[in-house]
Amino acid sequence: MEKLKFKPTVTNILISINIIFYILMTLSGGSNNSRVLLLFGAKFNPLIEQGQVWRLVMPIFLHIGLEHLVLNCVSIYFLGKQLEWLLGKKRFLAIYILSGIGGNLASYYFNPNSISAGASTSIFGLFGIYIMMGLEFKNLPEIKIYARQIALLVLLNIGFSFFDGGGINVDTFGHIGGLLAGILFGYVLGIPRLGKIKAFRRYLAIVLVIVLLILSVKKVFTI
Repeated sequence: MEKLKFKPTVTNILISINIIFYILMTLSGGSNNSRVLLLFGAKFNPLIEQGQVWRLVMPIFLHIGLEHLVLNCVSIYFLGKQLEWLLGKKRFLAIYILSGIGGNLASYYFNPNSISAGASTSIFGLFGIYIMMGLEFKNLPEIKIYARQIALLVLLNIGFSFFDGGGINVDTFGHIGGLLAGILFGYVLGIPRLGKIKAFRRYLAIVLVIVLLILSVKKVFTI
């Protein structure tokens, strides 16, 4: 009953922000326009290296074309409706943002020549939460089934993106980075509605996050 009455407020706000930015970009010359993308904060390594570190965050809210926007907003809605209830609003928002940043950092490292934008890094972080839950809460059949379905979807998505060269709007390394960030932060922040995370796995995730954070700060701020 509680779940039926739950309103995914954060999910709806995130979708609204994406739509607002898309409208603003369209009015400014079009979301497919490289100049407009850079103006609004797309990930672009040379500008990040000049100190515009906020470009690791802003791409989460920008999209390249209407199809890109619609696909990601639909994904955010269906994933967010479930995960916002499971995680709680604050944890959900934190993992969404942190996964997006993690994905953009991966793109910064491994896809340095691209102009990247899209909520896909955060969406893959939400996929990562499902995979993490499937690994941690194997005693819950429903979660286990969801996790297997999501894992298959992720494997197919990443596999096809490598096979076809990534596509015009696909940043495969950003997706992988977002996925791993979602898994790690899922362990760090936990899923209170489902149970406790095993201490060893939580501490290991915390250590990995700290190490990756130090390496990322060193890389971004010492260029």
